[in-house]
Amino acid sequence: MKELQDILKTFEQIKHSRSAIATVVKTSGSVYRRPGARMLITESGQMVGAISGGCLESDIVERSQPLILHNGEPILVEYDTTASNDLVWGLGMGCNGTVQVLIESLHCGSAQNQLEFIAECFRYHQPGVVATVFDIKGEVAASIASRLYLHSDGTVKSEIGDRQLAAYLQHDAYGVLTEGKTKVVSYSLDHGSVDVLIEVIRPPVPLLVFGAGYDAVPIVQLAKQLGWHVTVIDRRPAYATRDRFPDADEIIVCHPEELSTKLNLNPQMVAVVLTHNYLSDQMLLQTLLPSPVRYLGLLGAKPRSQQLLEDLRKEGFIPSKNQLQRLYAPVGLDIGAETAAEIALSVVAEIQAVLAQREGNHLRFRQGSIHGETEPCLTLV
Repeated sequence: MKELQDILKTFEQIKHSRSAIATVVKTSGSVYRRPGARMLITESGQMVGAISGGCLESDIVERSQPLILHNGEPILVEYDTTASNDLVWGLGMGCNGTVQVLIESLHCGSAQNQLEFIAECFRYHQPGVVATVFDIKGEVAASIASRLYLHSDGTVKSEIGDRQLAAYLQHDAYGVLTEGKTKVVSYSLDHGSVDVLIEVIRPPVPLLVFGAGYDAVPIVQLAKQLGWHVTVIDRRPAYATRDRFPDADEIIVCHPEELSTKLNLNPQMVAVVLTHNYLSDQMLLQTLLPSPVRYLGLLGAKPRSQQLLEDLRKEGFIPSKNQLQRLYAPVGLDIGAETAAEIALSVVAEIQAVLAQREGNHLRFRQGSIHGETEPCLTLV
């Protein structure tokens, strides 16, 4: 997320200069990055973002120069690290996969449009889908790097000339938006075939931090390093200050009972409660547990959390099973955290694991791909 934000920021700064964008559009086997990874290349050779662990970037920069200097047509480059005699790209690292990378001049309207669409998704905190054509065989009324865009409200914008292909892309884009999972699709058409990356664009994770004490500071800092949108909420104006939280996107001073008038809670949000005040935590739980937030972390020992819930039940507030499943108390992964910085790492790592639907276990115990599957699928039309 932060990487893509850096690309958008750099593009805005150099919009009138020559540059190119490289996008991983298809992979197989063991690779470092997955489809959707991007890297911006300036005329001077500056790189923002990455499309590998460092072994492919220099070649991408070299291949991008003709596009940057002469506004060349988009090109598709394939790197195969599966060959036993691969001495260039493998670099003895033991990679065993293939990567296809689409390189485009950012003087091209379609290349600019994709970045502007992503920036819009981020700005309005709404997901979207970009479908990018990256390989064509036969006679198809489409071009490499032509795209279809789907907004969260269902609005569609298409650069695809082939109406049949555009219709199928629109259908599949709705599916990707619903599932929240990027796909690489091969379409077999009447007069040829087309490979398309259908990519879900997720806006920055909206994190609500309730409590502006010293232990909230590293949580905000770490979340911002990941590119999340962070809001700090506290009832104490002396604590909830811009000097204390210079990286926070928003700072709200309010009491727990005023929360509903200050925030519109939605299913994209995640929340962490660390007020260190029992009554404040109790009131926040009454508001946040029935809300649609997809993660709720509560700082404090397990007996304290259990007592909070028990006291709420005595007052007639009985959380449902689904509500309690979204409550993580005590908050954080078990990494032996003691200091505020270590606790912040534990908390942010747990949120990331929950959002990715992972257990937060050791990777050496994981069966299958580290990244999860983004396998190509075949659609016959």
